[in-house]
Amino acid sequence: MLLAFYKPYDVLSQFTQEHPSHRTLAEFGFPPSVYPIGRLDRDSEGLLLLSDEAKWNDRLLNPRHAHPRTYHAQVDGAVSDAALRQLRSGVDLKEFHTLPCQARRLEAEPGHPPRNPPIRFRKNIPTSWVELTLTEGKNRQVRRMTAAVGFPTLRLVRVSIGGLQLADLGLEPGQWRELTGPEVRKLGV
Repeated sequence: MLLAFYKPYDVLSQFTQEHPSHRTLAEFGFPPSVYPIGRLDRDSEGLLLLSDEAKWNDRLLNPRHAHPRTYHAQVDGAVSDAALRQLRSGVDLKEFHTLPCQARRLEAEPGHPPRNPPIRFRKNIPTSWVELTLTEGKNRQVRRMTAAVGFPTLRLVRVSIGGLQLADLGLEPGQWRELTGPEVRKLGV
């Protein structure tokens, strides 16, 4: 069984509640014995897969498979061409140098549902949206990359895993469903 979930903001990618004020996956009525494949941070949103089959972890997460994951990042400021070039070539972070990735500025704001609560708004500082496609997934990597090139992430939404697009699944934040055979094949594994 392979499930797609639109993880909302402020939900941990785990079932156990370590702190009473933290929301977890346990509140969304998943079938017993499924677990998340990878994770999204509490302050990130978007496509999260869950399964009861261990094979998916290696197929989707092991860097040797170079399995792409695409994110939309709303960043503080109007992202520059120089910052996009840096992101594409890899960024030096404290513990490692990121692999090269695909990075492009989104000219129009993507149609993501409003976040609750909304991101902070500052009248004098614009925001912009960047699309990043990575084949590795270290802890808070996208946020750390955009900050390293001078454009901190304000909102982060995972929009695809492989060829499986969140927008094609018909899910709203907090909804999930089992993937069909053709949808599983879009994962490219």
